Amino acid sequence: MQYRLIALDMDGTLLNDDHEITPKTAAALQQIAAQGTEIVFCTGRTPLNSIPYMEQLGLHHEGHVIVHNGAATVHTGTHEIVHQFAMEPQALEPYMHYCRQHHIHFDINTAFDIYVDSPEQMQAAAQQMYAKFQSFGLTTQLLPHWSELEQPVLKMSVFGTPEQLDQTHSDWSLWTQAFNMQRSGEFFIDLMHVQASKGTALRALAEQRVIAPEQIMAIGNYYNDLSMLQYAGLGIAVDNSPIDVKAAADEVTASNNDDGVYQMLNKYCGVSV
Repeated sequence: MQYRLIALDMDGTLLNDDHEITPKTAAALQQIAAQGTEIVFCTGRTPLNSIPYMEQLGLHHEGHVIVHNGAATVHTGTHEIVHQFAMEPQALEPYMHYCRQHHIHFDINTAFDIYVDSPEQMQAAAQQMYAKFQSFGLTTQLLPHWSELEQPVLKMSVFGTPEQLDQTHSDWSLWTQAFNMQRSGEFFIDLMHVQASKGTALRALAEQRVIAPEQIMAIGNYYNDLSMLQYAGLGIAVDNSPIDVKAAADEVTASNNDDGVYQMLNKYCGVSV
Protein backbone atom coordinates (compact mmCIF):
# COMPACT_ATOMS: atom_id res chain seq x y z
CA MET A 1 0.00 0.00 0.00
CA GLN A 2 1.31 3.43 -0.97
CA TYR A 3 0.08 5.94 1.58
CA ARG A 4 -0.89 9.28 0.06
CA LEU A 5 -1.25 11.12 3.37
CA ILE A 6 0.47 10.63 6.72
CA ALA A 7 -1.16 12.36 9.71
CA LEU A 8 1.13 12.89 12.68
CA ASP A 9 0.40 14.09 16.17
CA MET A 10 3.25 16.26 17.42
CA ASP A 11 3.81 16.31 21.19
CA GLY A 12 4.47 12.83 22.54
CA THR A 13 4.50 11.31 19.04
CA LEU A 14 6.55 13.05 16.35
CA LEU A 15 8.49 15.20 18.82
CA ASN A 16 10.72 13.69 21.46
CA ASP A 17 10.60 14.94 25.03
CA ASP A 18 12.97 17.79 24.06
CA HIS A 19 10.28 18.92 21.55
CA GLU A 20 12.49 18.03 18.60
CA ILE A 21 12.12 16.00 15.42
CA THR A 22 15.12 13.70 15.34
CA PRO A 23 17.38 13.98 12.26
CA LYS A 24 16.52 10.41 11.25
CA THR A 25 12.78 11.04 11.32
CA ALA A 26 13.16 14.41 9.59
CA ALA A 27 15.12 12.86 6.73
CA ALA A 28 12.55 10.09 6.34
CA LEU A 29 9.66 12.58 6.18
CA GLN A 30 11.48 14.62 3.56
CA GLN A 31 12.07 11.49 1.47
CA ILE A 32 8.43 10.47 1.66
CA ALA A 33 7.22 13.96 0.80
CA ALA A 34 9.54 14.01 -2.22
CA GLN A 35 7.77 10.86 -3.43
CA GLY A 36 4.43 12.69 -3.38
CA THR A 37 2.99 11.74 0.02
CA GLU A 38 1.42 14.62 1.94
CA ILE A 39 2.60 15.08 5.54
CA VAL A 40 -0.01 16.65 7.82
CA PHE A 41 0.61 17.56 11.45
CA CYS A 42 -2.50 17.03 13.61
CA THR A 43 -1.94 18.74 16.91
CA GLY A 44 -3.42 20.54 19.87
CA ARG A 45 -0.96 23.35 19.17
CA THR A 46 -1.73 26.59 17.38
CA PRO A 47 -0.60 27.33 13.80
CA LEU A 48 2.18 29.57 15.08
CA ASN A 49 3.91 26.89 17.12
CA SER A 50 3.33 24.02 14.69
CA ILE A 51 4.03 25.50 11.23
CA PRO A 52 7.70 26.26 12.13
CA TYR A 53 8.30 22.50 12.34
CA MET A 54 6.94 22.13 8.80
CA GLU A 55 9.24 24.97 7.75
CA GLN A 56 12.14 23.16 9.40
CA LEU A 57 11.42 20.18 7.14
CA GLY A 58 10.94 22.38 4.07
CA LEU A 59 7.40 21.04 3.63
CA HIS A 60 5.41 24.18 4.34
CA HIS A 61 4.92 25.71 0.90
CA GLU A 62 1.95 23.53 -0.04
CA GLY A 63 1.24 21.76 3.25
CA HIS A 64 -1.42 21.78 5.94
CA VAL A 65 -1.61 21.56 9.69
CA ILE A 66 -4.68 20.49 11.63
CA VAL A 67 -4.51 22.53 14.83
CA HIS A 68 -6.39 23.06 18.09
CA ASN A 69 -7.15 19.32 18.13
CA GLY A 70 -9.11 19.54 14.90
CA ALA A 71 -10.88 22.85 15.40
CA ALA A 72 -9.02 24.43 12.46
CA THR A 73 -7.07 23.41 9.37
CA VAL A 74 -4.49 25.91 8.11
CA HIS A 75 -2.45 26.09 4.90
CA THR A 76 1.18 26.23 6.01
CA GLY A 77 2.38 28.36 3.11
CA THR A 78 -0.25 31.09 3.10
CA HIS A 79 -1.55 30.73 6.71
CA GLU A 80 -5.05 30.67 5.19
CA ILE A 81 -7.69 29.02 7.37
CA VAL A 82 -9.00 26.22 5.17
CA HIS A 83 -11.67 25.08 7.62
CA GLN A 84 -12.67 25.80 11.21
CA PHE A 85 -15.33 24.80 13.74
CA ALA A 86 -16.57 27.95 15.50
CA MET A 87 -17.97 27.68 19.04
CA GLU A 88 -20.75 29.62 20.74
CA PRO A 89 -18.60 31.53 23.25
CA GLN A 90 -21.40 32.50 25.64
CA ALA A 91 -21.96 28.81 26.33
CA LEU A 92 -18.46 28.67 27.81
CA GLU A 93 -19.41 30.95 30.71
CA PRO A 94 -20.31 28.12 33.18
CA TYR A 95 -17.00 26.38 32.46
CA MET A 96 -15.07 29.61 32.94
CA HIS A 97 -16.92 30.25 36.22
CA TYR A 98 -16.01 26.74 37.41
CA CYS A 99 -12.33 27.34 36.62
CA ARG A 100 -12.27 30.66 38.45
CA GLN A 101 -14.06 29.15 41.43
CA HIS A 102 -11.60 26.24 41.64
CA HIS A 103 -8.48 28.27 40.76
CA ILE A 104 -7.81 26.34 37.55
CA HIS A 105 -6.12 28.13 34.67
CA PHE A 106 -7.83 28.37 31.28
CA ASP A 107 -7.33 30.14 28.00
CA ILE A 108 -9.57 30.94 25.03
CA ASN A 109 -8.29 30.31 21.51
CA THR A 110 -9.09 31.70 18.11
CA ALA A 111 -7.18 30.22 15.18
CA PHE A 112 -4.07 32.36 15.73
CA ASP A 113 -4.52 34.03 19.13
CA ILE A 114 -4.63 32.97 22.78
CA TYR A 115 -6.55 34.98 25.37
CA VAL A 116 -6.15 34.64 29.13
CA ASP A 117 -8.40 35.78 31.94
CA SER A 118 -5.92 37.51 34.25
CA PRO A 119 -2.22 37.34 33.31
CA GLU A 120 -0.98 38.68 36.65
CA GLN A 121 -2.76 35.88 38.53
CA MET A 122 -1.43 33.03 36.40
CA GLN A 123 0.22 30.17 38.25
CA ALA A 124 3.95 29.70 37.76
CA ALA A 125 3.43 26.55 35.69
CA ALA A 126 1.12 28.38 33.29
CA GLN A 127 3.57 31.27 33.00
CA GLN A 128 6.35 28.82 32.11
CA MET A 129 4.14 27.18 29.48
CA TYR A 130 3.38 30.48 27.77
CA ALA A 131 7.02 31.56 28.01
CA LYS A 132 7.89 28.65 25.72
CA PHE A 133 5.44 29.99 23.13
CA GLN A 134 7.27 33.29 22.85
CA SER A 135 10.07 31.77 20.78
CA PHE A 136 7.42 31.23 18.08
CA GLY A 137 6.18 34.81 18.33
CA LEU A 138 3.06 33.65 20.14
CA THR A 139 1.97 35.86 23.02
CA THR A 140 -1.14 35.84 25.19
CA GLN A 141 -3.65 38.66 25.26
CA LEU A 142 -6.16 39.74 27.87
CA LEU A 143 -9.58 38.24 27.17
CA PRO A 144 -11.97 41.02 26.10
CA HIS A 145 -15.74 40.94 25.97
CA TRP A 146 -16.97 38.38 23.46
CA SER A 147 -18.30 41.12 21.20
CA GLU A 148 -14.80 42.55 20.83
CA LEU A 149 -13.26 39.38 19.42
CA GLU A 150 -12.70 39.71 15.68
CA GLN A 151 -12.23 35.98 15.00
CA PRO A 152 -14.37 32.96 16.00
CA VAL A 153 -13.60 31.15 19.24
CA LEU A 154 -12.37 27.62 18.48
CA LYS A 155 -11.23 26.17 21.79
CA MET A 156 -11.17 26.62 25.54
CA SER A 157 -8.11 24.92 27.00
CA VAL A 158 -7.85 24.13 30.70
CA PHE A 159 -4.46 23.61 32.34
CA GLY A 160 -3.83 22.10 35.78
CA THR A 161 -2.45 19.19 37.75
CA PRO A 162 -3.61 15.69 36.76
CA GLU A 163 -5.56 15.47 40.03
CA GLN A 164 -7.33 18.79 39.37
CA LEU A 165 -8.22 17.78 35.85
CA ASP A 166 -9.41 14.31 36.83
CA GLN A 167 -11.93 15.99 39.12
CA THR A 168 -12.81 18.66 36.56
CA HIS A 169 -13.37 16.06 33.85
CA SER A 170 -15.53 14.03 36.22
CA ASP A 171 -17.62 17.06 37.19
CA TRP A 172 -18.07 18.34 33.66
CA SER A 173 -19.01 14.88 32.40
CA LEU A 174 -22.21 15.24 34.45
CA TRP A 175 -23.18 18.43 32.63
CA THR A 176 -25.24 18.53 29.45
CA GLN A 177 -22.45 18.67 26.91
CA ALA A 178 -22.71 21.47 24.37
CA PHE A 179 -19.09 20.84 23.40
CA ASN A 180 -16.65 18.10 22.52
CA MET A 181 -14.64 17.67 25.74
CA GLN A 182 -11.28 15.99 25.25
CA ARG A 183 -8.47 15.11 27.61
CA SER A 184 -5.71 16.22 25.28
CA GLY A 185 -2.83 15.50 27.64
CA GLU A 186 -2.15 14.70 31.27
CA PHE A 187 -2.29 18.41 32.13
CA PHE A 188 -4.97 19.59 29.66
CA ILE A 189 -8.69 19.46 28.96
CA ASP A 190 -10.00 21.04 25.75
CA LEU A 191 -13.54 22.14 24.97
CA MET A 192 -14.39 22.54 21.27
CA HIS A 193 -17.34 22.55 18.90
CA VAL A 194 -19.23 19.30 19.26
CA GLN A 195 -18.17 18.20 15.76
CA ALA A 196 -14.53 19.26 16.06
CA SER A 197 -11.90 16.52 16.36
CA LYS A 198 -8.72 15.47 14.65
CA GLY A 199 -10.67 12.73 12.90
CA THR A 200 -13.36 15.00 11.44
CA ALA A 201 -10.78 17.56 10.33
CA LEU A 202 -8.64 14.84 8.76
CA ARG A 203 -11.69 13.45 6.96
CA ALA A 204 -12.58 16.90 5.58
CA LEU A 205 -9.04 17.49 4.32
CA ALA A 206 -8.79 13.99 2.83
CA GLU A 207 -12.09 14.38 0.99
CA GLN A 208 -10.95 17.74 -0.35
CA ARG A 209 -7.75 16.07 -1.58
CA VAL A 210 -9.71 13.03 -2.87
CA ILE A 211 -7.77 10.65 -0.64
CA ALA A 212 -9.49 7.52 0.66
CA PRO A 213 -9.13 6.53 4.34
CA GLU A 214 -7.20 3.36 3.38
CA GLN A 215 -4.56 5.58 1.78
CA ILE A 216 -3.93 7.36 5.10
CA MET A 217 -1.55 6.44 7.93
CA ALA A 218 -2.06 8.21 11.27
CA ILE A 219 0.24 8.07 14.30
CA GLY A 220 -0.64 9.43 17.75
CA ASN A 221 -0.25 8.96 21.48
CA TYR A 222 -3.26 10.22 23.42
CA TYR A 223 -7.05 10.20 23.69
CA ASN A 224 -7.43 13.23 21.44
CA ASP A 225 -5.76 11.17 18.69
CA LEU A 226 -8.29 8.33 18.79
CA SER A 227 -10.63 9.80 16.19
CA MET A 228 -7.90 10.14 13.58
CA LEU A 229 -6.40 6.72 14.37
CA GLN A 230 -9.82 5.18 13.84
CA TYR A 231 -10.50 7.13 10.62
CA ALA A 232 -7.19 6.30 8.96
CA GLY A 233 -6.69 3.05 7.13
CA LEU A 234 -3.71 2.41 9.38
CA GLY A 235 -3.83 3.87 12.88
CA ILE A 236 -0.67 3.55 14.96
CA ALA A 237 -0.01 4.36 18.63
CA VAL A 238 3.44 5.04 20.02
CA ASP A 239 4.56 3.00 23.01
CA ASN A 240 4.19 5.90 25.46
CA SER A 241 0.42 5.97 24.80
CA PRO A 242 -2.15 5.03 27.47
CA ILE A 243 -3.28 1.41 27.24
CA ASP A 244 -6.73 2.39 25.90
CA VAL A 245 -5.14 4.22 22.96
CA LYS A 246 -2.88 1.27 22.20
CA ALA A 247 -5.89 -1.05 22.26
CA ALA A 248 -7.74 1.11 19.74
CA ALA A 249 -4.79 1.27 17.31
CA ASP A 250 -3.99 -1.18 14.53
CA GLU A 251 -0.37 -1.32 15.61
CA VAL A 252 1.94 -0.06 18.35
CA THR A 253 5.39 1.31 17.57
CA ALA A 254 8.31 2.46 19.72
CA SER A 255 8.01 5.56 21.90
CA ASN A 256 8.45 9.17 20.82
CA ASN A 257 11.95 9.07 22.33
CA ASP A 258 12.90 5.93 20.38
CA ASP A 259 12.06 7.04 16.83
CA GLY A 260 8.71 5.28 16.80
CA VAL A 261 7.49 7.39 13.87
CA TYR A 262 10.62 6.59 11.88
CA GLN A 263 10.17 2.86 12.46
CA MET A 264 6.70 2.99 10.89
CA LEU A 265 7.90 5.12 7.97
CA ASN A 266 10.62 2.54 7.39
CA LYS A 267 8.23 -0.40 7.66
CA TYR A 268 5.32 0.90 5.59
CA CYS A 269 6.89 3.47 3.28
CA GLY A 270 10.21 1.81 2.60
CA VAL A 271 12.41 4.76 3.57
CA SER A 272 15.75 4.19 5.25
CA VAL A 273 18.29 6.74 6.48
